[in-house]
Amino acid sequence: MSLREKSNYDCIFWDNHCTVYHARPLQCSTFPFWDSVICSKEAWENTGKDCPGINTGKLHEKESIDTYIRLMDEELVIEREWGVP
Repeated sequence: MSLREKSNYDCIFWDNHCTVYHARPLQCSTFPFWDSVICSKEAWENTGKDCPGINTGKLHEKESIDTYIRLMDEELVIEREWGVP
């Protein structure tokens, strides 16, 4: 699942900055420590081309990143059965 996005794939809460930063959902607060971003150095660098926070700011310890990943793994996932209203 993903948050709803604008037609250009920006988050609906993005308006030159995050408009809900202090109350952002777990999906957002764990970025960029998503599997698709941390799976390789190349993925990390490619994501960093569009994310001004990657490779700048606070350096996170491995244990902190592991906590973010664990939280994502434990997050309740809502599943939808297709064809069911």
